Amino acid sequence: MIALVPEPNPSRYRALWVTLGAVGVAFVIAGVVFSAYGVSPLEAYRAMLEGTLFDPKGLQEVFRRTIPLLLIGVGLTLAFRTQFFNIGAEGQLLLGAVFAAGVALFVPLPPFLTLPMMFLAGAVGGAVWCLIAAWLKSRLGVNEILTTLMLNYVAQYVVIYLINGPWKGKDARGYIYSDQFGPAAQIPVIPGTNVHWPTLLLGIFLAFALQFLLERTTLGYAMRVVGENPGAARYAGISISRIMLLIALITGGAAGLAGVGEIAGIHHRLIEPLQLSSGYGFTAVIVAWLARGNPALVLLTAPLMGIILAGGDLLKVSLNMPFRVVDVFSGVMLLCLIASEVFVRNRVRWGR
Repeated sequence: MIALVPEPNPSRYRALWVTLGAVGVAFVIAGVVFSAYGVSPLEAYRAMLEGTLFDPKGLQEVFRRTIPLLLIGVGLTLAFRTQFFNIGAEGQLLLGAVFAAGVALFVPLPPFLTLPMMFLAGAVGGAVWCLIAAWLKSRLGVNEILTTLMLNYVAQYVVIYLINGPWKGKDARGYIYSDQFGPAAQIPVIPGTNVHWPTLLLGIFLAFALQFLLERTTLGYAMRVVGENPGAARYAGISISRIMLLIALITGGAAGLAGVGEIAGIHHRLIEPLQLSSGYGFTAVIVAWLARGNPALVLLTAPLMGIILAGGDLLKVSLNMPFRVVDVFSGVMLLCLIASEVFVRNRVRWGR
């Protein structure tokens, strides 16, 4: 007989091993999917590794995918740690891109101020979009999963309206987009690549800064208490609604910064939502979940998902895999991680 015995205070090592086990199970299930399409799982994983980590072009693609996942992931890690389940990072990224594009296209600034103001505007745009859900939760008790998810679609249509209407580029034909940004509104990249290194450094700094905030400050302690025991937080006089609003500012602002990186570092214009984001907001949920509430660990989990995304593109081309096979891979991994929570919070006992 198998029984699940509650584990009141699971250790970090237990969470780590259970998480690694869940990732392993996800790879096995994905291997079964590959086999169903007539592709050897070992061949698929070999192609992914060789085409990403051991190929210069593939490696730069990994870094390109890692940058938005890193920025969004550190914010979501903090949000999940405090039980604010933000599923709207996709929309917050898009609103950050909209605010930054507005600065680049319509606000006359000295060249040295353009990029800083774009990053500031992008953070404000993402934060405001997330604050809507946080305010509804704190004032009206509306579930933030529902509101953040629905706001993703609203953000998509905001972008579509702008690039089809008042912000439509003068030379737009076929694909719809805005005018191109000037040189002052373009983030520098590593020569010969599309890796915008200032945004990468910003993500690394943010990961360590939020880890320090969470572990070494009074505010971080209040956040942890709100996440672990809301009743104790109320008893201690901690304002849960104020913490939620602050978390929304941080997590939404981080997603907005990712949007700035995409339009100012790669595309240099505001473009259609599906081309702009490629689902980074949803993939970053897996990045944050793997980090288990530690923003600094996103420095490891974001590149892991970057390898999977970049490797998935290689599978589509080199092995003729279906276009959505990467989405299946990501979905299986998320399901395994969610299911693994049972084994983090409970210990398996065999016998009578």
